[in-house]
Amino acid sequence: MDIQEQRQGSVMILKPAGRLDSLSCREFETRLLAALDESKTVAVDCAALDYISSAGLRVLLVAAKHNRAGGGRLALAALRDNVREVFEISGFSAIFALHPTVAAAVTALG
Repeated sequence: MDIQEQRQGSVMILKPAGRLDSLSCREFETRLLAALDESKTVAVDCAALDYISSAGLRVLLVAAKHNRAGGGRLALAALRDNVREVFEISGFSAIFALHPTVAAAVTALG
């Protein structure tokens, strides 16, 4: 998995590419928690995320709990249909703010 970082104003944007599964979740968790500690406001650009497993969902849940405890904000953007379906079936769409574009997520977090 490749993870790019970019800052847009006060929002840190993480862009994972590939599969978020048991093989890649530790690296993504480390980067996501570090971004939340540094920025407190993070958008995850999911446009290049091909797949998310239960291990990937767990990472996001850990980040959401970490985020709430630290007073930060987290949003997900540009989910592909197959990834969005996993969020809807698992109920995670009720836990996370899902936005159609990164720009919409940045504006909402802004």
